[in-house]
Amino acid sequence: MCLLDDILDWDETRIVASATSHRRSDNPLRRQEGLSAVCGIEYAAQAAAIHGSLLAGKQDTPVKPGYLAAVRELELAVGYLNRIESTLVIRAEKLHGNETGLLYAFAVESNGNVLLTGRVSVFLSA
Repeated sequence: MCLLDDILDWDETRIVASATSHRRSDNPLRRQEGLSAVCGIEYAAQAAAIHGSLLAGKQDTPVKPGYLAAVRELELAVGYLNRIESTLVIRAEKLHGNETGLLYAFAVESNGNVLLTGRVSVFLSA
């Protein structure tokens, strides 16, 4: 399942991606009542995963599988993402990383409005 459409920018510590899949009625995370804003965590996690892959490619190292371990400081400004008509912009910034895990801060925005923010911890498989 790939929810992101494009990578807009990235460097050693951050990535900016965009998505329009939140509006699709066949979004795999969508329920009858809509696409909960909590699902924005998956958008951020996918951006972090792509960031890790881009960094590994740049350093010519193998990509380690990662598993979402924790979500902290989650703040939701909206209830449902499918009610947002414009493109989502997903920003993730690597705060810490080592051989066993990564910590990213993230924000999901649309038209300059912050929809949700938080941090995700990712456990890296050996």
